[in-house]
Formats: sequence, C-alpha cells, structure tokens
Amino acid sequence: MKCDVYLNFDGNCEEALDFYKNVFDGAYEVVMRYSDGPPEYIVKGNEDKIMHATLSIGNDCEIKASDNFHMPVHKGNAYHVSILTDDDEQGADFFKGLSEDGEVTMPYNDVFWGGKFGSLIDQFGVQWMISSPH
Repeated sequence: MKCDVYLNFDGNCEEALDFYKNVFDGAYEVVMRYSDGPPEYIVKGNEDKIMHATLSIGNDCEIKASDNFHMPVHKGNAYHVSILTDDDEQGADFFKGLSEDGEVTMPYNDVFWGGKFGSLIDQFGVQWMISSPH
C-alpha cells in the first residue's frame, strides 16, 4: 500500500510545483494539461493549466496536484503535508526553501520528543511539517 499527497490549486499549480521541484530537487514524472484530455474536461481559457501532475521527491515520495476549476478551492487548516527528512541539514534546507514568502508557524528547531521539527504555511497556502530524526 502507498499513500500520496494530492494538492488542488486554483490556477497556479504549475508555479507551485516548480517551486516544490526546486525546494526538494524533485523531478516531474507526469504533466498533463487540460488540453491533453477529452474536450469535456477543458475549461475555456485554461487549456494550458495542469489537469494532473506528479512530482517525485526523494526515494519514495510523490506530490500529485492539479488546477481545479470544477469546484472552488478552499484553503484550510485541516491538514499538513508531513516530510520526514534523512537528516537535520536536509530538514533545515527544506524548511528554509518552503518558508520563502510563507509564514512560519513553528520554527525548525530541537523538540522535546527528539530530533528537529518545524511547521509553516507556504506562499501557496499549503501547510507543511518538516521533521528530522533524533
């Protein structure tokens, strides 16, 4: 079994995924635009927006995402994307990258349960938790 994160954006999916690609040194596995799909999926004026994309990060992690024009995107606080890094340095790099133009909700620092931890809301409104092992 595998569990992936699937994020929805309201027109800036490609910008967000390019940002995450840079932060995590990721690679695109799939990029499908609305113009690649059946005509009934095309939203006029948004043909070049992302219908589905998969970004690989690390050895076994993927972020999947799309621009969602079929229902409004409501950003909320009911979830975080949680990343467990290989070490403190990688955690610090990811946290610094993701927090660019975002809001730090808990600085990346030593925590009482061991290791390091921090949380933030990135510039796209996505909430992240970054942890490194103890």
